[in-house]
Amino acid sequence: MPSPPPLVQGNPDVLGLDRAVVLVGPMAAGKTSLGKRLARALNIPFVDSDARIVQQHGVITQIFEQQGESAFREMEATVIAAELARKGPRVLALGGGAVLTERTRQLLRNHPVLLLMTTEKAVLKTANLSRRPLLKNDPGAWQRILDQRRPLYEEVADVTFRTDRFSQSALTEVAANWITTWASEHLVDTLPTNDEDKEA
Repeated sequence: MPSPPPLVQGNPDVLGLDRAVVLVGPMAAGKTSLGKRLARALNIPFVDSDARIVQQHGVITQIFEQQGESAFREMEATVIAAELARKGPRVLALGGGAVLTERTRQLLRNHPVLLLMTTEKAVLKTANLSRRPLLKNDPGAWQRILDQRRPLYEEVADVTFRTDRFSQSALTEVAANWITTWASEHLVDTLPTNDEDKEA
């Protein structure tokens, strides 16, 4: 598979990106791995919301065990809100349950959101279940959780990509070009209007 074309590489200002590009989707769908590749292709930073939570609050499995899911979701929403408020281009990967919080969904309306989907079979082949508290003792929970969250993913997503059907290289190329197109279309909307246009 060829590498992404020159259009999606180089100075991020050329892309017109002034905010985070966000990846959402079920647990172990490949948001972090694809996010890192996308960031390299677009020459912009990569941020993982789960990694930010660990930096600020500690190990996620321990937060679940000691404080419960509701406490974790509050921490998660606060971290994500801070990341989305920052100016400048970057790729931001969210945890699988981030869309459960309404204020997070509302904030995502102002950002390009890519939904990454996969299958339970693909996840169970590759995922480290010990690091995923909701699956640790019940691997079959993945499909049930996806069924519950799917409407929320679809609510916030601008486009959907299947990570179980294509190579990482192919997905990176297609997603990077989608982001480039999104940015160019939105950049047109924000360009200053000259005097002639105002008079016309």
